[in-house]
Amino acid sequence: MAGRFLSLFKPVKSILPEVQAPVRKPSFSERILWTAFALIVYLVMSEIPLYHVTRGADIYFAYRVIFASRRGTLMELGIGPIVTAGLVLQILVGGGLIEADLSKPEDRALFTVASKFLSIILALFQITLFLSTGVWGYLTLFESMIVFMQLLAATLIVILLDEMVQKGWGFGSGISLFIAGGVIQEILWQAFAPIPAPDGSLYGAIPSFIQNIISGNPSAAFFREHGYPDMTGLISTMILLLVLLYLQGIRVDIPISFARYRGYRGRYPIQLLYLSSIPVIFTSALFSNLYVGAQILWSNMNRDNSNPWLNWIGMFTTDEAGIRPIGPSLAYYLTPPRSIVGILEDPVRAIIYITLMAFFCIIFSWTWLTIGGIGPSDVARQLVDAGVQIPGYRMTEKTVYSILNKYIPVVGLFGGFLIGLIAGLADLINVFGSGIGILLTIGIIYNYYQILLRERLFEMYPGLERMIGGR
Repeated sequence: MAGRFLSLFKPVKSILPEVQAPVRKPSFSERILWTAFALIVYLVMSEIPLYHVTRGADIYFAYRVIFASRRGTLMELGIGPIVTAGLVLQILVGGGLIEADLSKPEDRALFTVASKFLSIILALFQITLFLSTGVWGYLTLFESMIVFMQLLAATLIVILLDEMVQKGWGFGSGISLFIAGGVIQEILWQAFAPIPAPDGSLYGAIPSFIQNIISGNPSAAFFREHGYPDMTGLISTMILLLVLLYLQGIRVDIPISFARYRGYRGRYPIQLLYLSSIPVIFTSALFSNLYVGAQILWSNMNRDNSNPWLNWIGMFTTDEAGIRPIGPSLAYYLTPPRSIVGILEDPVRAIIYITLMAFFCIIFSWTWLTIGGIGPSDVARQLVDAGVQIPGYRMTEKTVYSILNKYIPVVGLFGGFLIGLIAGLADLINVFGSGIGILLTIGIIYNYYQILLRERLFEMYPGLERMIGGR
């Protein structure tokens, strides 16, 4: 039986739109096509402007990476409502605040309905908040209604696309797909965009470099102000990609054997990036919410920066690059300088930003190890239930826990600190797509590589899928 909380969503299930699971398992090629279809729809929607809303400058564009959103388009909200709803419910379930056994089909189905319903509620709240606070400037009642309907429809489409991919029509997760697609799109745009920038050069790093070589001033393309793409950022992006690919392969292998398969031996890997990008996602989400809140307070109550109490929360100024924070204020230190010039002008800001990023990544690493179902006690229980034992030790949960507890907490916390440090440094030197965007994309691409490799193998050898319990 489903928990009392999830049971509340039974009447809602028949009302919400739903994608039906395929009657037969689609072929590998069909799933590739459906996955590509979902990504193309997302990319097209991210380029369609909202009615009567100009895109303009977006000083916190890096925070949009985790929500796959794009300012002034149908993807203004992106996957934000879906991610937020999922995280809230996961934390409530993991913390035991609501009763749910996600191994049961009924609970899992109702959890999906609850997540979908909460996503729509959050989207309605966020749209209303944006309209009421004038994020898009002054809009008439008719214009506000049009924008409201556009964003609500776009959110429903994104929910259904994600559901379509996850229910077996495609590969992996629609959310991961949209994040990676948005980051890759942003990287290509920052590298090759041929449009003029306010600083007099072309916007893209490579066109700007060529332009400055022709004009006899190539050094100007390596260091640009206001966070415009430059060759330093391009080179840093390539170095970061190589470093993260290397870190993906660092792991501790614990020897294991399978009692159900006559002692077949294998290894249980504990990767250095054990928590992947989860700590930096939570940290960036916290920073972005605080930043947006500070900007809303400033735009409505403190536009002249005259209130000393609100100045501690956020002070802003407007220039050719748009609205940007100024210090000393919380909003100022929650955003990186995004250029070598900016670091040299205010090194204290850079140090505080990196310190806060690394500190909160450690905090969220510990939190997720505790409630995320991936701590040593949870993994030990899962391994014992699956008939896995460590050679030379008794197959008891307590024994397996004692061994895993030597590695998982240390690797989890150190990995969280390292990923926060890398993300902070990457943002300081203005890597393309932002530091967290690169982190997320590398992890997503690596996971997709494993998924596609496994599914291709299962299609070639169906008996192998049945033997190891694959899909």
